Amino acid sequence: MTKINTLHTKWMQDKAYQEAYDALEDEFALAATLIEARSRAGLTQGELAERMHTTQSAVARIEGGHIPTIRTLEKIAKATNSRLKISFEPDTARAP
Repeated sequence: MTKINTLHTKWMQDKAYQEAYDALEDEFALAATLIEARSRAGLTQGELAERMHTTQSAVARIEGGHIPTIRTLEKIAKATNSRLKISFEPDTARAP
């Protein structure tokens, strides 16, 4: 297990850390989805940036959790030959 994974496992025992981590769940999921799309297209961050007419550091920020605009998501979809699909699904965990 890597050091960061070991630390994460330890920190998850702390209720405040766990709540903060859980609050970022959607951001982590979006970042993972973007990385997956880039990887599936066989692109490096630099190659994706080139196709998007932006910088590699901008792609790294997005993959690191920076929330992109819809326009940026559209550029990523086009650059990775993907279809952008945004949906709202019932949140059964929050249902009254």
